[in-house]
Amino acid sequence: MARNEERPGAAKMIGRALVLRCPRCGGRGLFLSWFKLRERCPNCSLPLQRGEQHDYWLGGMMFNIVLSEGLAVATVALAIWVSYPDIAWSAIWFGATALMVVAPFLLFPVSRLVWVAFDLLFLVVC
Repeated sequence: MARNEERPGAAKMIGRALVLRCPRCGGRGLFLSWFKLRERCPNCSLPLQRGEQHDYWLGGMMFNIVLSEGLAVATVALAIWVSYPDIAWSAIWFGATALMVVAPFLLFPVSRLVWVAFDLLFLVVC
């Protein structure tokens, strides 16, 4: 990113992370595989490997849990609302359990990039 370019705002950075783009420049191609980030953003050279040996990704794990559980709660609430008054509790129970097991794996890349976006926001504020 050039020095004269403005930094994106918090909403823009988090929005980019949610769609698996670089929080700083919006570039694509940040992942080598579903579970492995590149060393740097191919577009703006933002370091993406940020100290894995020093517990850097604990915040990303927290976002993964929050996003996964929020998705599960929203899905259960929607299922109850749609099926009211004849609520299919067995289906909701099994579906919610399956979602809570699968969602952390599906949201893994999102949680990593959201954490990188928050890290960038913290660096700007401090």
